[in-house]
Amino acid sequence: MSSPLQQLTELGQSVWYDFITRDLIHSGELARLIKEDSLRGMTSNPTIFEKAVAASNDYDQDIRTLSDAGESPDGIVEALMIKDVKAACDVFRPVYDRSGHGDGTVSIEVSPALAYDTEGSIEAAHRLWKLVDRPNLMVKIPGTEAGLPAIAQCLADGININITLLFSVERYRQVINAFREGLERRVALNLPINTVHSVASFFVSRVDGQTDPALVKAGEPGKRFLHQIAIANARVAYEVFGRSLLTPRWQALAARGAKAQRPLWASTSTKDPSLPDIYYIEALLAPDTVNTIPPDTFRAYNDHGKPEVRITPPAEIAATALLAAYANLGVAPLAERTAFLEEDGVRKFSESWNSLLDRVKQKASALAA
Repeated sequence: MSSPLQQLTELGQSVWYDFITRDLIHSGELARLIKEDSLRGMTSNPTIFEKAVAASNDYDQDIRTLSDAGESPDGIVEALMIKDVKAACDVFRPVYDRSGHGDGTVSIEVSPALAYDTEGSIEAAHRLWKLVDRPNLMVKIPGTEAGLPAIAQCLADGININITLLFSVERYRQVINAFREGLERRVALNLPINTVHSVASFFVSRVDGQTDPALVKAGEPGKRFLHQIAIANARVAYEVFGRSLLTPRWQALAARGAKAQRPLWASTSTKDPSLPDIYYIEALLAPDTVNTIPPDTFRAYNDHGKPEVRITPPAEIAATALLAAYANLGVAPLAERTAFLEEDGVRKFSESWNSLLDRVKQKASALAA
């Protein structure tokens, strides 16, 4: 009998791992997860790399060598990330080939300092794409207002893009438009579009982290919405995704071989200890989606997950109605909260990036001594 994680794949949802370390790759554990648990991709971000470098001595030799060669902390961090991502891409390459190139990808993020810098994001994405030099790489660019034109241009240039830090449905609509715009530019240049892949990373649990406190303060009228806004928000986004595939604009691209930009559910670990540990995983199972899952939640789901498609047309209708009823409460307007979460997400990743730079500086000094 298939495991719960394997059943997710069978039901049309690809499971990716929101985690990367050098030991995971070289110990053979990553290959085991692919073989036994149907793992189909991997994502990384500055916070993940910060934890990897801080918790291990596996990076010390590279830090020493690069530091002795005069490399800056930024250069050392980028070199460490590129080395790990290259190795992970190679492990996932058979998955990439078998899946028709939709899965088996590994994501690396441009510096969060570039979240509001369109040209800087484009330049960084091109540099990372060239340095990693693997067809199953995805470069992550935040879906900020400044990120949208960078996303379109990089896709037009043939770079696989993972759009990250999406919280609002309205921003997600803009991301869909940027995705199609990038492919249309390639069509205009008579370039292939069947080799370009993208996912849109829609963050989930953090939305409840912003709305639940306000609902508690609202008393009984608010409590009936507790722990539901994030899931409803994601389900409405999935409905937008489905509708986008029915438009003449998308149908014209699909006829030329374009692959859909799947929604990727991110931030799906449970932050509230009163909720089940697989609360958000269970609620967001739907075909043609990706769920990137951190290790603890990954293991928990394989232990006691109950896979069943739960984003259905009735569930989408109910989600729309729930968000409308929530809006009528007049507390913590969703547009306001998601705008804050976008800014806060950039800030937190920037803090992790700076902490990673500091960690590398400290290690380089200690190793030199």
